[in-house]
Amino acid sequence: MAEYSIFIQYDPQDKIYVASIPELHGCMAHGETREEALKEIDIAKDLWIETAIEDGEIIPEPDLFKDVAV
Repeated sequence: MAEYSIFIQYDPQDKIYVASIPELHGCMAHGETREEALKEIDIAKDLWIETAIEDGEIIPEPDLFKDVAV
């Protein structure tokens, strides 16, 4: 399976870590720790891709480092 970028940010209001995959629009998960957020985003990624395949949608390719400012 392709390796996607994962963005993790701490939400101080809810005291959780929020993980998202920018290439997969709307694919997000959260956890009380970074590790938990990473486990949850992996599950969310698999479900996102499974649903997209069932719906006949195109699965975006990883877009690693194309939009990173240096």
